[in-house]
Amino acid sequence: MAVLLSIGEFATMTRLSRKALRHYHDVGVLEPAKIDPETGYRFYDTSQVRSAHLIRRFRELDMPVAEVKAVLEAPSESVRNEVIEAHLRRLEEQAERTREAIASLRVLLGSRSSDSSADPPIGFRSEPAVAAAAVTAVVGIDSVVEWWKGAVSEISTVLSGAGVTPSGVVGGLYSIELFSEEEGEASVFVPVDVVVPPVGRVHMVTVPAASLAVAVHSGPAEDQTYGQLGTFVAERGIGAAGPVREYYVEGGVEICWPVTSVASV
Repeated sequence: MAVLLSIGEFATMTRLSRKALRHYHDVGVLEPAKIDPETGYRFYDTSQVRSAHLIRRFRELDMPVAEVKAVLEAPSESVRNEVIEAHLRRLEEQAERTREAIASLRVLLGSRSSDSSADPPIGFRSEPAVAAAAVTAVVGIDSVVEWWKGAVSEISTVLSGAGVTPSGVVGGLYSIELFSEEEGEASVFVPVDVVVPPVGRVHMVTVPAASLAVAVHSGPAEDQTYGQLGTFVAERGIGAAGPVREYYVEGGVEICWPVTSVASV
């Protein structure tokens, strides 16, 4: 049988402060079982203890109050679980970003700007124009990784369905605006020797020829490799207009910066 509890007793049982309980009442997440009309004192009953514990756990996991309310008021277990799973996925993604940031910071702390021995080797090559199956879109910098995964999967499905074998590795073209404005054009492409009919977002393109300075990156701190490669090109005055490229090779990523010509380097 439920028993009425003072706000102090309820706070002790749930580790939710008076301030927190008043806030959750105000936003409609946890309303008192009774409010004294004369004193305004809030009373809770013992059946609400579990809900309060859930609220506290969810908030400790940074679940927004609106989602906490949606969980508590979910019309079915499946709907409730969908809300919880969506939040857990966000937490996992955030944890992965945190791990990557920590690893990148360790790399930076372990290197010295005056010591070039840790810099990746930089080479040069000319890429001819090639026909490729591609997905192109204007994307935001925060969503480009997920977009890239979807694009690669879509191209792979289309080529497999058409019985076409790639003639080269997966590559990407990324506009300067993607980095400077946090939104810009990006293309993922797979070289092919035959014309592939357009399906969904996949279409044929000609990847233009380019002279490139190239550094291979592996592990965390991709921005550091970009910085080292860009610095190398800028200090020699050999940079050319055009998007940066990436080629996704075994063991890492070839980061490619356009240069005026390989012959002049």
